[in-house]
Amino acid sequence: MRATTLSTYDYRIHFKESGAIWKLSSLFLEHLPFNSSDLTFFCIGTDRSTGDSLGPLTGSRLTESHIFPFPVIGTLENPLHALNLQEKIDETIAMNPSSYIVAIDACLGKASSIGQLLIHNGPLQPGKAVGKDLPAIGNISIKGIVNIAGFMEHAVLQSTRLHLPFEMSRTLSRALLLAYNRSKS
Repeated sequence: MRATTLSTYDYRIHFKESGAIWKLSSLFLEHLPFNSSDLTFFCIGTDRSTGDSLGPLTGSRLTESHIFPFPVIGTLENPLHALNLQEKIDETIAMNPSSYIVAIDACLGKASSIGQLLIHNGPLQPGKAVGKDLPAIGNISIKGIVNIAGFMEHAVLQSTRLHLPFEMSRTLSRALLLAYNRSKS
């Protein structure tokens, strides 16, 4: 995996905020190397838990777009989850040691933060909310807060309405596609 830059950033945008798609695409244009063939998207999560479906929903939307040229690992059909994460990391690094990985995952947070998309440089720690010890992944992390943290996280993820990650994935995938299209002009 390619080394990250020394600058730090941490952005929060609510997926329903006015102009969210444009604002997110501008952030992605600034921080993602769309001109590199090394760019890879890891869309982490599972379709077996509605609250953990943000990654696979986003991955599916990106792969359905015929104009998005980058590898996407993690879709509804082939999810990227706790059981295959290390294997996919190893495969990606073996095929391209300089891969620039964008990690996308759902997370839990404060009630007032539900619906926010968090973008920051550096890896994310998948499974942290539910006590799993999984490898950190990503040069850039995109997390979507889908429900409240603090108590019975497994049950909270299971009982999260699908509508929220579904709509968040729509905003996120549209912003990534827009950023890619803007990068070509």
